[in-house]
Amino acid sequence: MTPRAIPVPPAIAALPHDARGYPTPAITPRDPEGHPTFAITSAARSLICAVERRCSICGTPMPPGPVYRVIAAAETEALVAAQAAGRSVANKAPSPEAPGHRICMLFAAFTCPFLARPNARRGQDAEVMGAALTRGTARGSSTETGNEIGGAVAGFADYEFRYTPGENQVAFVFTGLTELRPHHLGADQIPELIAALAGSDSQPPADARPATDAQPPVQADAQPPVQADAQPPAQTCPPYLLNDEAVAEAHARAILEAAMARRQ
Repeated sequence: MTPRAIPVPPAIAALPHDARGYPTPAITPRDPEGHPTFAITSAARSLICAVERRCSICGTPMPPGPVYRVIAAAETEALVAAQAAGRSVANKAPSPEAPGHRICMLFAAFTCPFLARPNARRGQDAEVMGAALTRGTARGSSTETGNEIGGAVAGFADYEFRYTPGENQVAFVFTGLTELRPHHLGADQIPELIAALAGSDSQPPADARPATDAQPPVQADAQPPVQADAQPPAQTCPPYLLNDEAVAEAHARAILEAAMARRQ
Protein backbone atom coordinates (compact mmCIF):
# COMPACT_ATOMS: atom_id res chain seq x y z
CA MET A 1 0.00 0.00 0.00
CA THR A 2 1.34 3.42 -0.92
CA PRO A 3 0.54 6.72 0.84
CA ARG A 4 -1.62 7.78 -2.09
CA ALA A 5 -3.79 4.70 -1.55
CA ILE A 6 -4.63 5.81 1.99
CA PRO A 7 -8.09 7.38 2.13
CA VAL A 8 -8.62 10.73 3.80
CA PRO A 9 -11.69 11.56 5.93
CA PRO A 10 -13.93 13.78 3.76
CA ALA A 11 -14.03 16.68 6.23
CA ILE A 12 -10.20 16.70 6.28
CA ALA A 13 -10.01 16.49 2.49
CA ALA A 14 -12.17 19.64 2.37
CA LEU A 15 -9.70 21.67 4.47
CA PRO A 16 -7.28 24.18 2.93
CA HIS A 17 -4.03 22.55 1.78
CA ASP A 18 -0.50 23.89 1.99
CA ALA A 19 1.87 24.21 -0.95
CA ARG A 20 2.91 20.54 -0.60
CA GLY A 21 -0.69 19.34 -0.71
CA TYR A 22 -1.10 18.59 3.00
CA PRO A 23 -4.44 19.49 4.65
CA THR A 24 -4.11 22.18 7.33
CA PRO A 25 -5.82 21.38 10.66
CA ALA A 26 -8.33 23.85 12.05
CA ILE A 27 -6.17 24.32 15.16
CA THR A 28 -3.09 25.39 13.16
CA PRO A 29 -2.40 29.15 13.11
CA ARG A 30 -1.63 30.99 9.88
CA ASP A 31 0.93 33.69 9.25
CA PRO A 32 -0.07 37.11 7.84
CA GLU A 33 0.04 35.67 4.31
CA GLY A 34 -2.29 32.82 5.29
CA HIS A 35 0.39 30.14 5.33
CA PRO A 36 0.11 27.49 8.09
CA THR A 37 2.55 27.33 11.00
CA PHE A 38 2.39 23.62 11.77
CA ALA A 39 4.82 23.56 14.71
CA ILE A 40 2.48 25.43 17.08
CA THR A 41 -1.22 25.66 17.93
CA SER A 42 -3.35 28.78 18.15
CA ALA A 43 -4.90 29.67 21.51
CA ALA A 44 -7.72 31.47 19.69
CA ARG A 45 -8.47 28.45 17.54
CA SER A 46 -8.20 26.10 20.53
CA LEU A 47 -10.70 28.24 22.42
CA ILE A 48 -13.15 28.24 19.52
CA CYS A 49 -12.95 24.45 19.19
CA ALA A 50 -13.34 23.98 22.95
CA VAL A 51 -16.38 26.25 23.34
CA GLU A 52 -18.14 25.13 20.16
CA ARG A 53 -17.17 21.46 20.64
CA ARG A 54 -15.42 21.31 17.29
CA CYS A 55 -12.78 18.81 16.17
CA SER A 56 -9.33 20.36 16.36
CA ILE A 57 -8.38 18.67 13.08
CA CYS A 58 -11.33 19.09 10.68
CA GLY A 59 -13.13 21.93 12.50
CA THR A 60 -16.58 20.33 12.24
CA PRO A 61 -18.79 19.66 15.31
CA MET A 62 -18.17 16.66 17.56
CA PRO A 63 -21.41 14.87 18.49
CA PRO A 64 -22.23 13.90 22.07
CA GLY A 65 -20.09 11.00 23.22
CA PRO A 66 -16.37 10.25 23.40
CA VAL A 67 -13.69 12.62 22.14
CA TYR A 68 -10.23 11.58 21.02
CA ARG A 69 -6.61 12.70 21.01
CA VAL A 70 -3.20 11.30 20.08
CA ILE A 71 -1.13 10.84 23.23
CA ALA A 72 2.60 10.31 23.75
CA ALA A 73 4.40 7.22 25.06
CA ALA A 74 4.52 8.22 28.74
CA GLU A 75 0.80 8.94 28.87
CA THR A 76 0.06 5.68 27.06
CA GLU A 77 2.13 3.66 29.53
CA ALA A 78 0.37 5.31 32.48
CA LEU A 79 -3.07 4.53 31.07
CA VAL A 80 -2.12 0.93 30.18
CA ALA A 81 -0.80 0.42 33.72
CA ALA A 82 -3.97 1.87 35.25
CA GLN A 83 -6.11 -0.42 33.12
CA ALA A 84 -4.06 -3.47 34.09
CA ALA A 85 -4.39 -2.60 37.78
CA GLY A 86 -8.13 -2.06 37.48
CA ARG A 87 -7.87 1.56 38.53
CA SER A 88 -10.15 4.34 37.37
CA VAL A 89 -8.59 5.66 34.20
CA ALA A 90 -8.42 9.34 33.30
CA ASN A 91 -5.99 11.82 31.80
CA LYS A 92 -6.09 14.61 34.34
CA ALA A 93 -2.80 16.34 33.54
CA PRO A 94 -3.68 19.58 31.73
CA SER A 95 -2.82 19.43 28.04
CA PRO A 96 -2.78 22.12 25.34
CA GLU A 97 -3.84 19.53 22.78
CA ALA A 98 -7.52 19.90 21.86
CA PRO A 99 -9.64 16.81 21.15
CA GLY A 100 -11.20 15.67 17.92
CA HIS A 101 -13.14 12.96 16.13
CA ARG A 102 -11.85 9.40 16.36
CA ILE A 103 -11.41 9.16 12.60
CA CYS A 104 -9.55 12.47 12.46
CA MET A 105 -7.14 11.46 15.23
CA LEU A 106 -6.43 8.14 13.52
CA PHE A 107 -5.48 10.19 10.47
CA ALA A 108 -3.42 12.68 12.50
CA ALA A 109 -1.49 9.87 14.18
CA PHE A 110 0.44 9.09 11.00
CA THR A 111 0.25 12.34 9.00
CA CYS A 112 1.46 14.80 11.65
CA PRO A 113 5.28 14.60 11.59
CA PHE A 114 5.57 15.14 15.36
CA LEU A 115 2.96 12.45 16.16
CA ALA A 116 3.94 9.84 13.58
CA ARG A 117 7.29 8.72 15.02
CA PRO A 118 8.63 8.45 18.57
CA ASN A 119 11.96 9.90 17.43
CA ALA A 120 10.26 12.93 15.85
CA ARG A 121 11.60 16.25 17.07
CA ARG A 122 10.12 19.70 17.39
CA GLY A 123 10.75 21.99 14.45
CA GLN A 124 10.88 25.17 16.54
CA ASP A 125 10.84 26.46 20.10
CA ALA A 126 7.52 26.57 21.92
CA GLU A 127 6.10 27.17 25.37
CA VAL A 128 3.49 24.64 26.47
CA MET A 129 1.66 24.96 29.78
CA GLY A 130 4.48 27.08 31.20
CA ALA A 131 7.21 24.64 30.13
CA ALA A 132 9.74 25.69 27.50
CA LEU A 133 10.16 23.12 24.74
CA THR A 134 13.23 23.79 22.65
CA ARG A 135 13.70 23.06 18.98
CA GLY A 136 14.79 19.43 18.62
CA THR A 137 12.87 18.09 21.64
CA ALA A 138 12.00 14.43 20.92
CA ARG A 139 8.49 13.06 21.36
CA GLY A 140 9.90 9.88 22.93
CA SER A 141 9.07 6.17 23.20
CA SER A 142 8.76 3.55 25.92
CA THR A 143 9.32 -0.19 26.35
CA GLU A 144 8.21 -0.56 29.98
CA THR A 145 5.40 -2.99 29.12
CA GLY A 146 7.66 -5.13 26.94
CA ASN A 147 6.28 -3.57 23.75
CA GLU A 148 7.70 -0.63 21.87
CA ILE A 149 5.20 2.18 22.37
CA GLY A 150 5.44 5.48 20.61
CA GLY A 151 1.99 6.70 21.61
CA ALA A 152 -1.69 5.90 21.18
CA VAL A 153 -5.02 7.13 19.92
CA ALA A 154 -7.10 7.50 23.07
CA GLY A 155 -10.81 8.13 23.54
CA PHE A 156 -12.30 9.86 26.59
CA ALA A 157 -15.87 10.20 27.78
CA ASP A 158 -15.59 13.91 28.41
CA TYR A 159 -13.29 16.92 28.58
CA GLU A 160 -13.07 20.19 30.44
CA PHE A 161 -11.01 23.22 29.51
CA ARG A 162 -9.67 26.38 31.06
CA TYR A 163 -8.58 29.56 29.30
CA THR A 164 -5.98 31.73 31.02
CA PRO A 165 -6.01 35.20 29.44
CA GLY A 166 -2.68 36.30 30.89
CA GLU A 167 -0.96 33.21 29.50
CA ASN A 168 -3.09 33.12 26.35
CA GLN A 169 -3.39 29.33 26.63
CA VAL A 170 -6.21 26.81 26.66
CA ALA A 171 -5.71 23.77 28.91
CA PHE A 172 -7.72 20.57 28.47
CA VAL A 173 -8.40 17.80 31.00
CA PHE A 174 -9.81 14.45 29.87
CA THR A 175 -11.72 11.91 31.98
CA GLY A 176 -13.27 8.47 31.51
CA LEU A 177 -11.09 6.46 29.13
CA THR A 178 -13.25 4.75 26.50
CA GLU A 179 -10.64 3.39 24.10
CA LEU A 180 -6.87 3.02 23.95
CA ARG A 181 -5.05 2.02 20.75
CA PRO A 182 -1.27 1.98 21.38
CA HIS A 183 1.15 2.11 18.46
CA HIS A 184 4.87 2.20 17.87
CA LEU A 185 4.60 4.27 14.70
CA GLY A 186 1.55 6.32 13.88
CA ALA A 187 1.22 4.39 10.63
CA ASP A 188 0.20 1.35 12.69
CA GLN A 189 -3.23 3.06 12.88
CA ILE A 190 -3.78 3.04 9.11
CA PRO A 191 -5.74 -0.27 8.98
CA GLU A 192 -8.11 1.06 11.66
CA LEU A 193 -8.56 4.30 9.72
CA ILE A 194 -9.46 2.32 6.60
CA ALA A 195 -11.93 0.22 8.60
CA ALA A 196 -13.44 3.35 10.15
CA LEU A 197 -13.91 4.99 6.75
CA ALA A 198 -15.49 1.79 5.46
CA GLY A 199 -18.27 2.21 8.00
CA SER A 200 -17.20 0.32 11.11
CA ASP A 201 -16.73 3.64 12.94
CA SER A 202 -20.46 4.34 13.15
CA GLN A 203 -20.65 3.36 16.84
CA PRO A 204 -18.11 4.18 19.58
CA PRO A 205 -16.08 1.17 20.79
CA ALA A 206 -17.74 -0.68 23.67
CA ASP A 207 -14.57 -1.07 25.69
CA ALA A 208 -11.10 0.33 26.17
CA ARG A 209 -8.95 -2.65 25.34
CA PRO A 210 -5.53 -1.80 23.86
CA ALA A 211 -4.95 -2.67 20.23
CA THR A 212 -2.79 -5.80 20.19
CA ASP A 213 -2.53 -6.70 16.51
CA ALA A 214 -0.83 -3.69 14.99
CA GLN A 215 -0.26 -4.00 11.26
CA PRO A 216 3.17 -3.40 9.71
CA PRO A 217 3.70 0.34 9.37
CA VAL A 218 3.06 1.88 5.98
CA GLN A 219 5.45 4.49 4.63
CA ALA A 220 3.80 7.82 5.36
CA ASP A 221 6.38 10.47 4.58
CA ALA A 222 6.95 10.28 0.85
CA GLN A 223 3.90 12.16 -0.45
CA PRO A 224 0.80 13.51 1.25
CA PRO A 225 -2.09 11.03 1.11
CA VAL A 226 -4.73 11.85 -1.46
CA GLN A 227 -8.28 10.57 -1.40
CA ALA A 228 -9.28 9.68 -4.93
CA ASP A 229 -13.03 9.33 -4.48
CA ALA A 230 -13.93 11.55 -1.55
CA GLN A 231 -17.63 12.05 -0.98
CA PRO A 232 -18.70 15.63 -0.19
CA PRO A 233 -18.54 16.05 3.60
CA ALA A 234 -21.83 16.51 5.42
CA GLN A 235 -20.31 19.48 7.25
CA THR A 236 -17.25 21.58 6.54
CA CYS A 237 -14.92 23.69 8.62
CA PRO A 238 -16.40 27.17 9.28
CA PRO A 239 -14.72 30.19 7.63
CA TYR A 240 -13.34 31.48 10.94
CA LEU A 241 -11.14 28.36 11.26
CA LEU A 242 -9.68 28.55 7.77
CA ASN A 243 -6.71 30.59 6.49
CA ASP A 244 -7.49 34.07 7.85
CA GLU A 245 -5.92 34.31 11.32
CA ALA A 246 -7.44 37.73 11.98
CA VAL A 247 -10.92 36.28 11.48
CA ALA A 248 -10.13 33.41 13.87
CA GLU A 249 -8.86 35.81 16.53
CA ALA A 250 -11.90 38.07 16.11
CA HIS A 251 -14.25 35.11 16.56
CA ALA A 252 -12.38 34.03 19.71
CA ARG A 253 -12.60 37.57 21.11
CA ALA A 254 -16.35 37.56 20.48
CA ILE A 255 -16.62 34.30 22.44
CA LEU A 256 -14.68 35.80 25.37
CA GLU A 257 -16.70 39.01 25.33
CA ALA A 258 -19.95 37.04 25.34
CA ALA A 259 -18.71 34.97 28.28
CA MET A 260 -17.76 38.10 30.22
CA ALA A 261 -21.15 39.68 29.49
CA ARG A 262 -22.93 36.63 30.89
CA ARG A 263 -20.98 36.94 34.13
CA GLN A 264 -22.01 40.54 34.69
